[in-house]
Parts: sequence; structure tokens; C-alpha cells
Amino acid sequence: MRQSGSGTVRLHVYVSGRVQGVWFRESCRRTAARRDLAGWVRNLSDGRVEAVFEGDAPAAKELVDWCRHGSSSAEVEQVVVIEEPPEGIEGFVVR
Repeated sequence: MRQSGSGTVRLHVYVSGRVQGVWFRESCRRTAARRDLAGWVRNLSDGRVEAVFEGDAPAAKELVDWCRHGSSSAEVEQVVVIEEPPEGIEGFVVR
């Protein structure tokens, strides 16, 4: 995982709206990979998408910004972000 002077962060994100069945998770994975972020993304039974982004602070914040609109077919209504202590995870997976 790339480190910078801004430090490593872990952002736990919940995205509401029409975010399942619209390639949100795979698009998120690809976007995270381009930013060298670790973490995961998954669908929740209540229709939301949950994700964790860990890595360079500016890159993680860019991915949160991406979540505010999501994939081209998504209709995002709300994004909730919780900052947590980094765990040192590697790779990014769709669960």
C-alpha cells in the first residue's frame, strides 16, 4: 500500500440509494485499484452498499467522493463515512 505524508486512513462507508445491481461494487473495486487503496465492498440486505477504504488519505477521500455518484447507472441518495483506525489490510475485494 502506498504511503504519503498525509498518512494512512481507514474509511468505513455506507452508500444508500439505487446502488445494487448497477455495477457499483465492481466499479468501486476498479476505482480503488487505480488509487492503490486496500479494502472491500459488499451489498447489504437492506439495499445499501458497505465498503472499507484503507490507504493514502487523499486517495481514500477521492474514492468517497466517487461514491457520492457511483457507477453510471447508480442513483446515490446518501453516503455515510466513519473514520476508523487503519488495520494494515492489503488488496481490494468485492465480497
